[in-house]
Amino acid sequence: MSTLVEHSEALAVDVSCSDDALTVVLDDGRTVSAPLVWFPRLLNATPKQRKDWEFIGGGIGIHWEAIDEDISIASLLQPEKFMRLAQSAIPAAGQRKRGGGQRRQAKATRG
Repeated sequence: MSTLVEHSEALAVDVSCSDDALTVVLDDGRTVSAPLVWFPRLLNATPKQRKDWEFIGGGIGIHWEAIDEDISIASLLQPEKFMRLAQSAIPAAGQRKRGGGQRRQAKATRG
């Protein structure tokens, strides 16, 4: 009897950080980028600390030892399921802007 294990989650193959963004290259060819403000430890880390990362579980996540930060690839692909951010930071799926192109400013919530 054989067992088929279906692997549906993409794995990280490369990671980089700029002064304002985390960028992850996935094994399926996608590149995912997220603002560092989502990750205060990375935002406040030195460039040297940001470069000192390692994969978790063969690429299901990323770990930064010096700043005690772990980020899963799943949380980058579906942040609304994993992160508590201000309502305006991640629009709900299917949500459309209203008001004829005028921008509305949302109040940030403190939690």
